[in-house]
Amino acid sequence: MQNVNREALIAELQKRKTKSEKPKFVFDEFCFNKQVNFLRGPGSRFRNAVCSRRAGKTVGIAADMIDSALSNEEVNLLYITITQQQARAIIWSDLVKIIEEYELECKTDNVRLTITFPNKSKIYIAGAKDRTEIEKFRGWKLMKCYIDECQSFRSYLKELINDIIIPALRDKRGQLFLTGTPGPVKAGIFFEYSQSKNWEGHHWTAFDNPHMHLPPALDLEEILKEERIIRGIDESDPSYIRETYGKWVEDKDALVFKFNKAKNIYNKLPTEGEWNYIIGIDIGYNDSDAIAVIGYNTHHKKVYLVDEHVKNKQNISQLVAVINEYKDVYNPIRMVMDAGALGKKIQEELRMRHGLNIEAADKTRKVEFIELLNDDLRTEKFKAFKSSLFEEDCMLVQWDKDSKIRNPERPKISDTYHSDICDAVLYAWRECRHYLSEKPKAQPKEGSDAYMKELEMKEARECEERKKDPYAFELEKLYEQDMEELDNIMDEQ
Repeated sequence: MQNVNREALIAELQKRKTKSEKPKFVFDEFCFNKQVNFLRGPGSRFRNAVCSRRAGKTVGIAADMIDSALSNEEVNLLYITITQQQARAIIWSDLVKIIEEYELECKTDNVRLTITFPNKSKIYIAGAKDRTEIEKFRGWKLMKCYIDECQSFRSYLKELINDIIIPALRDKRGQLFLTGTPGPVKAGIFFEYSQSKNWEGHHWTAFDNPHMHLPPALDLEEILKEERIIRGIDESDPSYIRETYGKWVEDKDALVFKFNKAKNIYNKLPTEGEWNYIIGIDIGYNDSDAIAVIGYNTHHKKVYLVDEHVKNKQNISQLVAVINEYKDVYNPIRMVMDAGALGKKIQEELRMRHGLNIEAADKTRKVEFIELLNDDLRTEKFKAFKSSLFEEDCMLVQWDKDSKIRNPERPKISDTYHSDICDAVLYAWRECRHYLSEKPKAQPKEGSDAYMKELEMKEARECEERKKDPYAFELEKLYEQDMEELDNIMDEQ
């Protein structure tokens, strides 16, 4: 009996010892200096970090969220990037890894991407692709908010920050952290804030991340050298500088669409001539439905983006209502839609059930037609209204740099940022015939010197034609008379 009690006692002591040896999560020990200084250093409540790839900013944010939730009761911490799907790929695995490694007591919801702790503190992981999505955060009460990959947000980022997040931080005098990598142009809200004296700025790269320097398995310099050789670039490549050193370097060649604010924005539309409108439609559900209305005038060899609509998670009835609204306003000569994959079924549904005569968009030779559209942009033959979503997205959609090096004739568009409105514009623009437009020649006033001179020239031409072939000349005259009489009859009817 004594032996049994002794063995049980030893087992219990061993169990308690093992439990006491469970690793403890300590933020300052988990993160390196640059991460700690950005997330915990003294200074402003409003901070931004411009970093390179693999700098460790996302892991630092994950650690800060968990530590803040563990250390404070009933607080909310919010992480936002472009879409929830991207948020899942970027940070969710880092959060789960820390929880599992340190055996932290909490409840994770892998569908809603939330983490709830016993002290009622909660972590939320979310996306905000457009203005409609930022409304879901209105009225929240937050201790901290982190907005990641800020270089990929449109101008609504300012509205998200000023009108929604900053008021949500008031109760707790909370903090706001903006993070991202430099984009290909020195423009946009993230660039503006990164240069602002009102925001506390931070900067670090993968060279500051000790986890990227673990020889012999990891030698960052050697890895980067291999990458430059494979990609066929040197250290002066703008994309390489942005991604590796986190520096703002202009690289407009990286952009797919060559939109220029000085050339491609109109203040008012031409009033003379007749208008033809074409509607381009790009459909999605997780991605947005996008509708672009393109117009061209019979007097001008130019194309104008006159209207646009972008909304995600619409059902068929909602999409039909919007299409019908634009159809009633613009009376388009054609409507074209992306009918690839599931889009074919939706196109047929719109045609058969809703009576919308929508054709399948021509999607062949996409790269070639992008270049033709770019030529219209360069020569000021394509114009859009000010602050259009198309204009904003043109500053975000980039070529896959490596594919462009491997196959310059057929490069691929990078999946870093997908634009639904740019696709819709391209579908509609391909159907435009603006190059056939011609302003009618002004007719001289009857009785003027110019009128008499033109009459004399016409008589001289007719005299020459009569001399060459009298029979053909008389037939042409009779035909012109018949056509004139027919026009008069039609006018009377």
